[in-house]
Amino acid sequence: MSWLTTYVRPKIRNLLGKRDVPDNLWTQCESCNQMIFSNDLRKSLNVCPHCGHHMRALVDDRLAWTFDDGACTRIELPRAPSDPLGFRDQKKYTDRLKENRARTHLDEALVVAHGAIGGMKAVVAVMAYEFMAGTMGAALGEGIVAAARLAVLQQAPLVVFTASGGARMQEGMISLMQMPRTTIAVQMVKDAGLPYVVVLTNPTTGGVTASFAMLGDIQIAEPNALIGFAGPRVIEQTVRETLPDGFQRSEYLFAHGMLDMVVPRGALRDTLGRLLRLLSVKDQRATAA
Repeated sequence: MSWLTTYVRPKIRNLLGKRDVPDNLWTQCESCNQMIFSNDLRKSLNVCPHCGHHMRALVDDRLAWTFDDGACTRIELPRAPSDPLGFRDQKKYTDRLKENRARTHLDEALVVAHGAIGGMKAVVAVMAYEFMAGTMGAALGEGIVAAARLAVLQQAPLVVFTASGGARMQEGMISLMQMPRTTIAVQMVKDAGLPYVVVLTNPTTGGVTASFAMLGDIQIAEPNALIGFAGPRVIEQTVRETLPDGFQRSEYLFAHGMLDMVVPRGALRDTLGRLLRLLSVKDQRATAA
């Protein structure tokens, strides 16, 4: 337990008397350890006002921050086999899915919606790290394919927000097969002459990075996001060398040409709107030619 729960909360309760103090009254920044009132944190889009650390965002918040006035329409995604391998470790895979669905109120680790960004219509797919660490299984692969098909149907750009721990081990090879499936889905969008924009958030790792997350026409990342295939500790143990400071972080990848821009969360909507307008003008000129 942190000093917030062992010291600060009892002090506040003593000051307020017997009135209940909500457990979510404040949040402690995992970067600078400063205490932030939850209302202030919501106003800053889950960005620490003290050090600028970008905390993880829930799917509902991400959609509200991205679409104009937070207005969007979610689509129902195709169903996939819930437990194709009958997998069990400490508990059954089906039980893990039930627990995550009850806790997050999500069916899977992906939500797809359509609406307007900066006045431009767009289809947006958001990965939910809160659902089994955003791992990629058959259902997520189906969701990316559905998002690509919707983008082609609506002749709208596709924007994907990534946040993932990689492939879902409970689905074995089926999970790995989502890498080529999602790659083909991205190609569908590009073949239709539509923009495909990726926003990489912390963390984006494993098979997601090795497939659709790194195929954007424009690659954007939030500040200090961890982006890579294997984690830095695994790489250090493998190559037996000390890695550079900031290795696999957004700023390091931007400096080495793997990203087009690093954009703070508060500027993301305006940046996406501007990019979609520019890319759409380019596509219209190409079509006319």
